[in-house]
Amino acid sequence: MSNPYAKLPGWAEYGLIPLINLIVAFLVAGLVVLLVGENPLNAAYHMINGAFGRGEYIGFTLYYATTFIFTGLSVAVAFHAGLFNIGSEGQAYIGGIGVALACLWLDRIAPWYVVFPLAILGSAFFGALWAFLPGWLQARRGSHIVITTIMFNFIASSVMIYLLTRVLKPMGSMAPQTRTFAEGGQLPKLDWLLSIFGMNIGTAPFNISFLLALLAAFGVWVLIWRTRFGYEMRTMGHSPGAARYAGISEARITIIVMMLSGALAGMMALNPIMGEQFRMQLDFVQGAGFVGIAVALMGRSHPAGIIPAAILFGMLYQGGAEIAFEMPAISRDMIVIIQGLVILFAGALENMFRPAISRLLARRRSSSLAPQPQNSGA
Repeated sequence: MSNPYAKLPGWAEYGLIPLINLIVAFLVAGLVVLLVGENPLNAAYHMINGAFGRGEYIGFTLYYATTFIFTGLSVAVAFHAGLFNIGSEGQAYIGGIGVALACLWLDRIAPWYVVFPLAILGSAFFGALWAFLPGWLQARRGSHIVITTIMFNFIASSVMIYLLTRVLKPMGSMAPQTRTFAEGGQLPKLDWLLSIFGMNIGTAPFNISFLLALLAAFGVWVLIWRTRFGYEMRTMGHSPGAARYAGISEARITIIVMMLSGALAGMMALNPIMGEQFRMQLDFVQGAGFVGIAVALMGRSHPAGIIPAAILFGMLYQGGAEIAFEMPAISRDMIVIIQGLVILFAGALENMFRPAISRLLARRRSSSLAPQPQNSGA
């Protein structure tokens, strides 16, 4: 999407500005902690320790981060084409259907490494299918993508309730969920990865979908910055008029990009369904689609920024639970406020410090380019 401010160097755009926004967000969060009579430094210690203090905590942090990488990439792909996809939540819901169908079909007769590729295809297909409709409505009927994707979130939630109470629920069960998958529908943990560093992930559900998330991030980078289609996407996102003048079909780009965005959101379902719950339960997405918006904004819609931003929000989720346990005065709602402040400064107020940084860098550049007076000899 177009940027109304002067272009900054990469280290300032993708490093300095997000860092300043994050520091300010945590300073304001510290004031909130003070208001409830607690020590902000203690809260910061418990958050960092709860997220990274032990191998098990790191495992939970990376488990949450895996989910946010998928949803952050989903939002970022749409951003680059000038589209604001707020439907990652619903697309992840529907993507879960593809995961559940693959597991329910093959989990008892095939190993996980056979079921997993089919679950990937199923989640991507169902997520893309759910995103196709809003994309088609905008491309062919002029419906605004923000409105339609929000509406489709609610429709997806209703579809999930129907399926889990009427279709996929096993006979005799009262819980709105599928049956527990056999071993073929359960992803192996990545305990060997952290064991290289002498850490034990314990009960943390950190699984191989993390590696798939990293592969998806690399694939998005190749697509957007190394292919002709990615160039067309960025052209349309930066200047729709220039894209039309160049003969780029806006309708084609809109539909394909939304399907790619939906496929990435749908793949998020692999992590909780096959990696933790081993069944499809109601509300397994748990707001990850909306967190993906903040992750994409903080990561500047670049995979290299989305991965650390996702780990940051994984830290907030895991470390926030530790704060709520160690400091009872700080409730779970307070943790949501802290997360909201990070989203506020990373998203709505992301350009607050940009003008001052631009002026500072411009002055440094002009002073370095100014001719230096030469001393004349006697």
